[in-house]
Amino acid sequence: MKRYDCVIIGGGPAGMTAALYLLRAGARIAWVEKLSPGGQTLLTETIDNYPGHPKGIQGYELADLFASHLEGYEFDRYMDEVRVFEPEPGKHRVRVGEDWLEATTVIVATGSEYRHLGLPREEELTGRGVSYCALCDGNFYRDKVVAVVGGGNSALEESLYLAKIVKKLYLIHRRKEFRGMMCYQDKCFAAPKISMMLESTVDEILGENEVTGLRVRNVRTNESQDIAVDGLFVFVGFKPQATFLPDALRTDEAGYIITDTEMHTNIEGVYAAGDARSKLCRQVVTAVGDGATAAHAASVYLDKL
Repeated sequence: MKRYDCVIIGGGPAGMTAALYLLRAGARIAWVEKLSPGGQTLLTETIDNYPGHPKGIQGYELADLFASHLEGYEFDRYMDEVRVFEPEPGKHRVRVGEDWLEATTVIVATGSEYRHLGLPREEELTGRGVSYCALCDGNFYRDKVVAVVGGGNSALEESLYLAKIVKKLYLIHRRKEFRGMMCYQDKCFAAPKISMMLESTVDEILGENEVTGLRVRNVRTNESQDIAVDGLFVFVGFKPQATFLPDALRTDEAGYIITDTEMHTNIEGVYAAGDARSKLCRQVVTAVGDGATAAHAASVYLDKL
C-alpha cells in the first residue's frame, strides 16, 4: 500500500489547484481522476467570467492551461474511479480501482453531474436523442429541431450555443420566469431561433428507437401538446458526484459535503473543494479558490503533525 501526504480525488479546477498548491509546498500527493483533467470546464463552450480573460476563453483551453501548470512536478496519478473511502485520522484509506492508497489527508474535489428529469425511457434514449451536453452532442443536430429543458444559467447558455447550430429550438421551463442571469435571458428572448415554452414541463419523450418528439404540458392550464423534435437537451441542475463517500462524512440534504470556511469537513484531515461542497455559488473561479484553500489547510495540518 502506497503512502501519501494527501490524496486528491477529482481533476477539475478545484482538484488541479489543490494539487498545484500542495506540490509547491513539497507534499507527496496522489491525484485521482478517471477521465481527462478539466471537469465541467471541458463541457463548456466559452467561459466569459473567469478573471484575466475579458474576451472569454473556451472551456477546453482553460482546462489545458490548468493541467499544464502541473507539468514538471512529480506525483502519482491514478486514472480510475474511487470505489471505497475509509476515513481514519492519520491514515485514511482510499481504494482506487484495485489499488489501496493511504494518506494523512484527503481532498474530495469530485464535482457534480447533471440531474436527469426522471422520465420513463430517459435513460434508454440517452445518446439516441437525449443529451446533457450541448458542446459534446450539439453538432449531431445541425439544422435540426431540438428542445432544451431548464431555467438556470446552464440552460440559457447552452440554448444560445445550440441556436448557432440548429434550425429551431424550444426552450421549456416550468416557471413563468427564468432563474438565470439577465444578460443570458435577454439574448435568449432576442434569438430568432429560440421559441419559449414557459410554465411548461415535459411529461413524455416520444419515439421508439430515437427521440422524435415530446409531450409538453402547461402547468397553469394543464393542457398538453406534442411537439416534433430531433433531440432533447436537459439542464435542470446538478447533483454531487461522489457515491463512495462514507456515512460518517456530513452532507446536506442534497448530498453535498458540508465544510467550514477553511474547507475542513467533520472528519479530521478530510477536506472538500469545488462543486462537491455545499455552497451558494458553483463557478470555475470559486472552485479554484476552494482548491487553494483546501490545499493550504491540508498543508498547515501536515506541518502541525
